[in-house]
Amino acid sequence: MTSIDTNVVVRLVVADDIEQARRAQALLASEDVWISRTVMLETVWVLESTYELRRADTVRVLRGLCDAAGVALESRQAVLKAIDWYERGMDFADALHVAVSRRVTKFATFDRTLVRRARRLTAQPNVYEL
Repeated sequence: MTSIDTNVVVRLVVADDIEQARRAQALLASEDVWISRTVMLETVWVLESTYELRRADTVRVLRGLCDAAGVALESRQAVLKAIDWYERGMDFADALHVAVSRRVTKFATFDRTLVRRARRLTAQPNVYEL
């Protein structure tokens, strides 16, 4: 199994460098890969900020990665929950931070928007303003 970097994921998605995209596809076709949650986080940031993908398109990319044969994810359940919350309006980074905090009872922040969105989505752990 090989862990892959954000740039490998992005090449797979946008194929803006044909040779790198071909090599990334060949890797996924030949062996299992592991994607860390930080790579998922960075992938969203790159797709939104550099490639200006819409949220719905980014959600499709993330779900496609999660469902792809031979792809293992760090904190799979947390990543899936974060994708759900992201699709429903929460910032992906915030959603992932809350989702990986499932073993605690509270999540403190100064971000009022995060608190409001998390409450609306009944996110657990309880997100509150410090």
